[in-house]
Amino acid sequence: MNQIRIINAKVLPMVGAPIENGYVTLENGKITTLGAMETAPQDGCETLDAAGGWLLPGLIDAHSHIGLYEDSLGFEGEDGNEDTDPITPQLRVIDGINPMERSFAEARAAGVTTVVVSPGSANPIGGQMAAIKTYGRRIDDMIVRAPAAMKFALGENPKSVYHDKEQTPVTRMATASLIREQLVKAREYGTHQKEAALDEDKEPRDYDDQLEALLPVLSGEIAAHFHAHRADDIFTALRIAKEFSLRPVIVHGTEAHMVADLLAPEGVPIISGPFMTDRSKPELTNLTERAPALLHEAGVPVAITTDHPEFPVKYLFDAARFAVRGGMEPDDALRAITIDAARIADIADRVGSIESGKDGDLVLLTGDPFDYRTRVVAVFCDGKQVEGTK
Repeated sequence: MNQIRIINAKVLPMVGAPIENGYVTLENGKITTLGAMETAPQDGCETLDAAGGWLLPGLIDAHSHIGLYEDSLGFEGEDGNEDTDPITPQLRVIDGINPMERSFAEARAAGVTTVVVSPGSANPIGGQMAAIKTYGRRIDDMIVRAPAAMKFALGENPKSVYHDKEQTPVTRMATASLIREQLVKAREYGTHQKEAALDEDKEPRDYDDQLEALLPVLSGEIAAHFHAHRADDIFTALRIAKEFSLRPVIVHGTEAHMVADLLAPEGVPIISGPFMTDRSKPELTNLTERAPALLHEAGVPVAITTDHPEFPVKYLFDAARFAVRGGMEPDDALRAITIDAARIADIADRVGSIESGKDGDLVLLTGDPFDYRTRVVAVFCDGKQVEGTK
């Protein structure tokens, strides 16, 4: 039996109240028990004394490109955008990730144990996303959920990429049109295949990997993550989502705070960020670290992202700190990189909080996460200590 108990910690489960002096037991990769120190079992289990440190669930970045754009490499290490075709839903991000790339080790050392990895935003439909752990050498052993969502992109990125190639789409209208066209084809394909399965006189259509990849999006099994910065692009994403009964998530949403009152009734989540960068293109004119606070105050579900490598994932805590400086309450900022991020990514059944039965992903800190002097002491992933002195 693989078992360890972290004791004498300030435990922040992210669901329920903090435990001022508590313990958490990890067994065979899962969280089994937690509570106040006076209730800790006396069973001879191996212990790690937190000495009053703060114990949080492992951090989650709900949108990144880690392992797709390798550090210090050019084209040889760039695998985020298959910009030879604007419609590529059949691509699987897990086939492009290099888990040996050093950003994974840096992420772990900073307490980030789960990342949602997405294709880039060159294509209106970019491919299948995946939620993975940051610890491992083989991507197949690191998967939390795959596919986790489908990547769509609106706005400047598809326009710019394909304008340079002198092919469609070069307008926002064409980008939306291409997405609609493919979704209509997939819907018709799925309907035909279902009817053929029930009617022996009806021939099924030939297998189409692009259309097959979109069926889980149309059924609502996985969400549709729309890269969108400008407010009008956000509303285009919602318009398309309503037309096809998709479950939308807005990625970046740089101007979402400007229309938060309109977004809140929609219940659409925003993965906000990065806001620690320069305004490198027109879409970022209204970039502000105040966005997560304004969205949360309006009742919009929010996660915070680094958009690695735009801003390195190892600075996810710092992204939350910037959000607090922008007016977000510290507890809300922590949830935006733990349980709220997990809920938005559809992986809260496994990660994002310290609860019995969930994965043993924990980060132990020397103190308050929002004190700039705080350091990471130890990191656990699937119940195994992967960082810190053992």
